[in-house]
Amino acid sequence: MSRTPAVRPPRALLAAAVVACALAAIPLVYLLVRVGTAGFEDIAAVFERPRVPVLIGNTVLLAASVTLATVAIGVPSAFLLARARLRGRAVWTVLAALPLAVPSYLAAYGWLAALPWMQGFWAAWFVLTLVAVPYVTLPVAAALRAGTTGLDDVARTLGRGPLAAFRLGTWPQIRPAVLAGALLVCLYTLSDFGGVALFRYQVLTTAIQQAYGASFNRDYAAILASLLVLLAVAVVIAEQFARGRAARQFGAVTGPARQRRVRLGTWSAPAVVLLAVPPGLAVIVPVAVLVVRLFEAETLREFDAAELAAAAGNTVLLSAGGAVVAIALALPIGILAARYRGRIIRAIETTGYLALGLPGIVVGLSLVFFSLAAVPALYQTAFVLAFAYGVLFMPKAIGGIRGATAQVPTSLEDVSLTLGNGRLRTWWLVTARLARPGIAAAALLVAVTAMKELPATLLLRPTGTDTLATELWSRTDVSAYGAAAPYAVTLLLVAAVPAFLLSRARAGAGELDEAVA
Repeated sequence: MSRTPAVRPPRALLAAAVVACALAAIPLVYLLVRVGTAGFEDIAAVFERPRVPVLIGNTVLLAASVTLATVAIGVPSAFLLARARLRGRAVWTVLAALPLAVPSYLAAYGWLAALPWMQGFWAAWFVLTLVAVPYVTLPVAAALRAGTTGLDDVARTLGRGPLAAFRLGTWPQIRPAVLAGALLVCLYTLSDFGGVALFRYQVLTTAIQQAYGASFNRDYAAILASLLVLLAVAVVIAEQFARGRAARQFGAVTGPARQRRVRLGTWSAPAVVLLAVPPGLAVIVPVAVLVVRLFEAETLREFDAAELAAAAGNTVLLSAGGAVVAIALALPIGILAARYRGRIIRAIETTGYLALGLPGIVVGLSLVFFSLAAVPALYQTAFVLAFAYGVLFMPKAIGGIRGATAQVPTSLEDVSLTLGNGRLRTWWLVTARLARPGIAAAALLVAVTAMKELPATLLLRPTGTDTLATELWSRTDVSAYGAAAPYAVTLLLVAAVPAFLLSRARAGAGELDEAVA
């Protein structure tokens, strides 16, 4: 792991990060304006409603429960993928990433079609945990591949047991990856709408959607959205505090760059069950239900291949555009967070992460108002929708870029600078080349997430343009499960491609990190 230089960041890099934050802050500015026009009495009246504390409590309970569950499943799963003697490792790695291709509302739709009685907190917790596990498993597995087992071996020779050796030797190496994954899971859960809506579990996002849909009290919805942003701010600050405390406590963990595979023995069967549960319950069960629906006579009779192909093409193009926007916005922020420290840097990073805590409908409405006021020609264009994807999922890119950049030793950059190369050329020739697998993984993560995005897509899509997500939702919203099946299956297949590439990119990043070490 590279050390952070105790120097000021380049002005150009800092300016680029500030511009990226300003663009990403458009939804926040919109919220501030809406809340500011509401007045103190209206704001106070919102907190006097008995339903509001319940919504906040439900939101916090669900986010905390899903985060803890994904860490509990994701860390041992990552250990098995990276450190255990496991047959079919490549297949298991792909399967571990597959739940990323499943939006929460698609998984919820599949389970509801099979078990209509599923409702409430436990149903939402169950499905969100399954689809969010890869956010922890993949980065932790990459950190384990890049780490060393040498320190564990030293602890074992001193009489420590396997768990104590892991805690002393490996945990300091993977703790930043665990925190980053937990942060993404928590923010994802805070902003989720489709899954909780189908399970009729009332949280802030569902209340915001209902208030905006009613349209008679947008200020109430904006105040609720502001509460959601405050929760997201608290989560980001807590993650930064925990990451900084870990850095002060453990410092840079170094050791012999070697890996030791662990024999599973009698634990082979439980290990296979642990690895099979998330993809099995998040993907296989919903897919089995969808396949049954797909071959129903009514479904086949209403199937329109041209409409399906157009929706699939729009999904791919728009999500790719969103990935490009997200990487462009996240690059300066991720580099700053990886290489420099200070209050300004922390403020920039925090601002960059806030969008993931915003409901898609808030981002969509803010860009509707912004495009109409600033650039009317862009209203209801593909560019605005791709920009919305970039703003919404930029935090996912920041984490990947930060982690990939931090893995590149600063000594290599120093050598390049002493050879007369400028900072930009050094970054391009050295840092970008070594961090490329991590940056590619970040782009793929944004793309696969953008394919599933629903509320902002419903608001910002150009007239006559449909995606697989909007077509699926329009049919499930009226319980036309059979008609929705072709779009659900196609969405899963299309999103599985970047999910597969993401698993390969993560593996490649880990191998590259080992080579650099």
